[in-house]
Amino acid sequence: MAMQSANSAPPSGEGLLGRALREAFFAGLISFGMLVLYVGLRTDQDINNKLILTQRWGFLAIFVVVAMVGRFLMIAVVGPWRAAGKAAKAARTAGAEAAPPGLIRRNLHIVGFGALVLFPPVVLMLFGLQGSLKFVDNFGIQILIYVMLAWGLNIVVGLAGLLDLGYVAFYAVGAYSYALLSSNFGLSFWVLLPLAGILSAFWGVILGFPVLRLRGDYLAIVTLAFGEIIRLVLVNWTAVTKGTFGISGIAKASVFGIWSFDVSASNNFAKAFDLPMSSVYYKIFLFYVILALCAVTAYVSMRLRAMPIGRAWEALREDEIACRSLGINTVTTKLTAFAIGAMFGGFAGAFFGARQGFVSPESFVFLESAVILAIVVLGGMGSMFGIAVAAAAMIGGTELLREMSFLKAVFGDAFTPELYRMLIFGLAMVVVMVLKPRGFVGTRQPSAFLHERKAISGSFTKEGHG
Repeated sequence: MAMQSANSAPPSGEGLLGRALREAFFAGLISFGMLVLYVGLRTDQDINNKLILTQRWGFLAIFVVVAMVGRFLMIAVVGPWRAAGKAAKAARTAGAEAAPPGLIRRNLHIVGFGALVLFPPVVLMLFGLQGSLKFVDNFGIQILIYVMLAWGLNIVVGLAGLLDLGYVAFYAVGAYSYALLSSNFGLSFWVLLPLAGILSAFWGVILGFPVLRLRGDYLAIVTLAFGEIIRLVLVNWTAVTKGTFGISGIAKASVFGIWSFDVSASNNFAKAFDLPMSSVYYKIFLFYVILALCAVTAYVSMRLRAMPIGRAWEALREDEIACRSLGINTVTTKLTAFAIGAMFGGFAGAFFGARQGFVSPESFVFLESAVILAIVVLGGMGSMFGIAVAAAAMIGGTELLREMSFLKAVFGDAFTPELYRMLIFGLAMVVVMVLKPRGFVGTRQPSAFLHERKAISGSFTKEGHG
């Protein structure tokens, strides 16, 4: 017993320091081997258009030192601090009942929604008419689009447990449905918005039928192929989609046909209210439209989760064989998950077409599906709030890199922060998965409970294995 207790004892200060130094050395060695060809060496062209090799050993050394210091701090500082925090939390919960959440925490969704409603006028007052355009469009609208897409994919992956790597296909169907029908038939945004969702849901059912008997990796491969098929159809069906040239001149959305945002229109919004002509008003209008769409997505998702179909999704996620033994029709359960998730992707695609005024196949590559899935995983599969936080952190973080021109003073004038956004994005994902392996929100609220609703650990659920 004494030997067993000695083996399970935490390492001493000297042992912890030695382990931290050893792992820091290996982290630096691995980072050097991975980045020496990508960061340490660069090919340029001289005046004779000949390739020359430029050595950037100082730039490489910065990455290696950051990896070593980060790993050392993780082992020597962060690890013991997290262990002490878990022990203290276990001691508190063992002796006393957990305190009920406060007023703000209970109504966090209302507080967050109110803050988003006030976001455009606040930035308008702080930065002026043109200065607010960047914050409303690049941050507000861009983040909310990915929030809506991630909430739609959460129905398929987080609730039903069906790993979908081709979700961007439904996004593309919604965008091209709006672009083609608006350009060829002159239909308005408010007519085409639900129609794009219906068409995307139809394609969700089309995808659902071939994958009814597939699970796990095989399901992921087929959905990935479906996304690539849609993209290749958009590229090669030039008679309809115009191929890689895309569709331009897509009509803008109007305020329910009352006011238009076209400069030449007689019912132009700015002219009707004697405001200076600016594109900011259209972006603010689109911000509230996508905010309303996100609110509808969240409400429908939460209501469906509490209904029998939502419980069937969760049963399918946990164990498909047990789900069948309970008499649940797994065919309709899978098809409804694909259809409803695809419908929200179609809504987001139609909005994307109205916002951009131009769509092309380059906007719907596999990387988009990977980013949306990463948001769902990082936020915590099944967690609406966690997914929203992950979308704000990931999409907002990549947009912030465009504003970090001061980094050129550190890395040189040739340094372009946007080019390294995916590298920083990947490092951030690794850090988050190490610190929070179940996502930002690792607890789940049960859809069915007896007497009292209690949050449970996300570790008790099987996610993405259906």
